[in-house]
Amino acid sequence: MERIKIALVDDQQLLRQGLALIIKSTPEFELLFEANNGEDFLQKIKCHEHPQIVLLDMEMPVMNGIELNRLLHEQYPSIKVIILSVYDKQRLITHMIQAGACGYLLKNCDQEELITAINTVHHSGFYLNEQVLKAMQTTSPQKQEMKSIDGIPIELSSREKEILELICREYNNAEIGEKLFISTRTVEGHRNNLLTKSGCRNTAGLVVFAVKSHLYNVID
Repeated sequence: MERIKIALVDDQQLLRQGLALIIKSTPEFELLFEANNGEDFLQKIKCHEHPQIVLLDMEMPVMNGIELNRLLHEQYPSIKVIILSVYDKQRLITHMIQAGACGYLLKNCDQEELITAINTVHHSGFYLNEQVLKAMQTTSPQKQEMKSIDGIPIELSSREKEILELICREYNNAEIGEKLFISTRTVEGHRNNLLTKSGCRNTAGLVVFAVKSHLYNVID
């Protein structure tokens, strides 16, 4: 079994050590290295294998997680970032996702959710728990013109809406293709069109866009 390669970036040593123990004790994970701030991470990645996922604290000295998240999206777009934060403000979560993060976890989450988040991001490209998604949906106006994240009015085809819903339900491209009886390449084309039209940077951004536009219902 190929293990998911992970790096940790957090200036709180005790928390970082706890996260490291969880990762090292999970058979499907491999911890490549730890860093205590964004600048330290950028130095270490030069002499280590690139991680697939980075668990990233937001508040750190020298270079914080907000700046490192932006740089990773620009310089290492294949690396998926999961933000670790004590803040649960929907506007901040949306900002970090729109800046390229693939997931957002509160630091008081339990071990099970951490493992779930890493596996889900690796499999489907995003992780936002139901509580966060519901809050985003309930704070968004029900009746509004569909717009990109830049405020430009857009229209989606029925097929694009269908694929967007499946993305929100954590299906990957191959699974969507199998479900809709179309090729994976066709799904990739629709996904790219969705990213272009919405102005989103990644799958997590598409999910936030879908929820806030009421194209995906997360409320029971």
